[in-house]
Amino acid sequence: YNPVQLMAVAEHAHYGSFGYHVTSFFAPASRSGTPEELKEMVDVAHGLGIQVLVDLVHAHASSNTLDGIAQMDGTDHCYTHGGPKGHHSEWDSKIFHYTKHEVLRFLLSNCRWWLEEYGFDGFRFDGITSMLYQSHGIGKGYTGGYHEYFGGDADIESHIYLMLANDLIHTLVPSAVTIGEDVSGMPTLCRPVEDGGFGFDYRLAMAIPDMWITLLKESTDNAWGMGHIVHILTNRRYKEKVIGYCESHDQAIVGDKTLAFWLMDAEMYTGMSIVHSPQHSLCVDRGLALHKMMRLL
Repeated sequence: YNPVQLMAVAEHAHYGSFGYHVTSFFAPASRSGTPEELKEMVDVAHGLGIQVLVDLVHAHASSNTLDGIAQMDGTDHCYTHGGPKGHHSEWDSKIFHYTKHEVLRFLLSNCRWWLEEYGFDGFRFDGITSMLYQSHGIGKGYTGGYHEYFGGDADIESHIYLMLANDLIHTLVPSAVTIGEDVSGMPTLCRPVEDGGFGFDYRLAMAIPDMWITLLKESTDNAWGMGHIVHILTNRRYKEKVIGYCESHDQAIVGDKTLAFWLMDAEMYTGMSIVHSPQHSLCVDRGLALHKMMRLL
């Protein structure tokens, strides 16, 4: 492997949000260490030839008013939209007003700050499906038809912000990598800004980890459909570059088990060591083989 991706490291009051309800956009979370230690970690990774990407949460902000930026000036429309438009019903968070100059300066300078202050090599933009549509994609299923993406539900303000952010990042650091976490399949997501695209280098293929966890939970080995697996692994727009994980935090940290535990479960405690268990465990042999195969694919 040559890159590592950190989950959201910006300061967040609610630990249960796993870093995705940001209260301080210009501060790494103190519970994980000091700013100097984070810089040292990035430097050590670079010394080993490893790029360090970090999750960037610009799709929304914590609704906290005491320690966050919500209602910074006492109103509900300082950095965010006012009224229902400024509230994300699924996440209980606040939605940025991307056409305000102050908001653009705040978020764009945040992109630059993480690049220059900590030396990160790029970002995974979290939850951008919520940004792309005025409905935030809630309750919608996308089949690939263009009318689903560029109709009245399109949030043009957010589209423009994402184009500006990608243009800025690649201008400041031409080698920087940006990844868009979009589950809708938005066209032009990975096309250059000068071509009218959003400017991301890669789309995060969210369906791939969902597929693996579903197969392990609901199917026996001999019931795996090869056609279905190939379809999910290759389901992308023409020439669109994607990054696909076997598993992601969306599965592992919300009460579910990791792939290794779905494959081997309690046998991981008793059958992994040939010292304590001289007889090979078929469960462990199968689990390791399938785990390696999934990572290879």
